Amino acid sequence: ALRVLNHAHMVDRIFAANLQGERHSYAANWSADTPVLAQLAPSIRLTDQWYIDYISRASSSDLEELVDFIFTDGTQGRMSREEMLAHVVTHSGYHRGEVGRLLPKIESTAMRDVFAGYLHRSDPSRTQR
Repeated sequence: ALRVLNHAHMVDRIFAANLQGERHSYAANWSADTPVLAQLAPSIRLTDQWYIDYISRASSSDLEELVDFIFTDGTQGRMSREEMLAHVVTHSGYHRGEVGRLLPKIESTAMRDVFAGYLHRSDPSRTQR
């Protein structure tokens, strides 16, 4: 499960670099060395905050801008910033679901780890009529 989370995090970092027009240091989007959770979790939180900050200041025209970049396999790519963000969201969501399937012992909490649940926890008034 940690290896999958690390992969998703690496892709998040790769696309953060792409969004900034910077080169990243990753030679692949999978790592032979998986960090322990105590290392990975704070890095994920920092990256998540970076994305929150980025999207909070991005304009519609910023999101439409096409950005050239290089995939980790060396091929060239071009995506709009909006497409990159959509990729990050769907890619990470897919792998979070995968991790949930790898950890069946957390089944009792899995249903709370969804977007609808987050919205209602962050704004309890949504549950009141």
